[in-house]
Amino acid sequence: MALAGRSDGRQRLSPRRVLGWALAAVVVTVPSATVAFSPVARGDVPQPTPAAPAPSVPSVPSVPSVPALPSAGPALPALPPLPLLSAQTTTQPANGATAVNPTAPISVTATDGTLDTVALTNSAGKQVQGRLAADKKSWTTTEPLGYAKTYTWSGTATGLDRQARPISGSFRTVEPAQLVNGAFNIAEGSTYGVAMPIALTFTSKVTDRAAVQRALSVTTSVPTEGSWAWLNDTTVHWRPKNYFAPGTQVNVTGKLYGLNMGQGAYGSGDINTHFTVGRSYVLRGDTRTHRLQAFLDGAQVGDFPASYGLDTDPGRVTHSGTHVVIQKFATYYMSNPKYDYQNVEAKWAVRISNNGEFLHSAPWSVRQQGKTNVSHGCVNLSPADSRTVFDAVLPGDPVEIIGSSQQLSSSDGNYYDWAVPWDAWTAMSALPSS
Repeated sequence: MALAGRSDGRQRLSPRRVLGWALAAVVVTVPSATVAFSPVARGDVPQPTPAAPAPSVPSVPSVPSVPALPSAGPALPALPPLPLLSAQTTTQPANGATAVNPTAPISVTATDGTLDTVALTNSAGKQVQGRLAADKKSWTTTEPLGYAKTYTWSGTATGLDRQARPISGSFRTVEPAQLVNGAFNIAEGSTYGVAMPIALTFTSKVTDRAAVQRALSVTTSVPTEGSWAWLNDTTVHWRPKNYFAPGTQVNVTGKLYGLNMGQGAYGSGDINTHFTVGRSYVLRGDTRTHRLQAFLDGAQVGDFPASYGLDTDPGRVTHSGTHVVIQKFATYYMSNPKYDYQNVEAKWAVRISNNGEFLHSAPWSVRQQGKTNVSHGCVNLSPADSRTVFDAVLPGDPVEIIGSSQQLSSSDGNYYDWAVPWDAWTAMSALPSS
């Protein structure tokens, strides 16, 4: 086919062919090859020269595959709103309880809220003292209750719902079949000798001795081994294994209120006392030598002629054993109908047993003192020597007598405690020794 020529010798393309080339030069790129579409397919365009191969690209190290993230799954349903709870209260003891011990824990507690006001009132309208906890979750009594009384709760507690709910309920304390009093022989704050026993006497028979003994406590400022011993159904004594150390401080308590002593008998109240052990002052007498010696803190400070009970008459013998000073009287009147005397005045009299034995002034027997025994059981001393002893002794000082034909025993009454060997003494306890 003839082509239109130009004067410069080059072929000229018609505008139509130029447009055809432009439309035919469509390039589609795929991952592995490039395909060119041209008018050659129609037979009206010359075959183009193949393209030069692309320069090689350095290979890139493969990247480890990353595990696919798990699917988030279906959406969780919306949570319901938290409920607004009302305050719940619990009383201790439970509502309607009877025979409640007046010393038992008494309280009210709140859950899902706090306590606003609390009152516990007896049938007479008197409110019981109590304490509200810092978090206002509980209230507890701070004083014991009374026997045989009905107590009623009142007050409010507010819950998470901000609603105040009432506190209610009642209970009744135990009604004792009998109230029992107890009393110590120790005067509060007094000073006693190194042999002083602690005696506790009850107004009625004690059936549950173990329960009572567990409620008793003796504490000493100086470590001191000691034990309680029941002398009978109404009397229990405590004494140390050996004499107290001088200067010992002694505290004695009895938590008897609310204590069931057996058969429905309850303690009427707690008791306690405190005393100090003074200097060591020990009197030692020998009926065979007719002497009475005094020792202060271990050193002898006196040696007195004495006359003891007539040993040939069993009713007049001064009993051997460790006696304890109980009382002293500047003047005491003595009587013994069996031996035909009554209201005989005795100066500087020191009682050492409840069987009638005293240390006292006996001017009528001065000639026999230091030589022979002529008394009716007492320790006869001269007026001067008896005054010396009287001024020196304290209740609780030991008076150790040896040499006679009869021994101090339970029949002599207070205080025969030191006449009982230690093993026998601890066996009189209602609780096993530790």
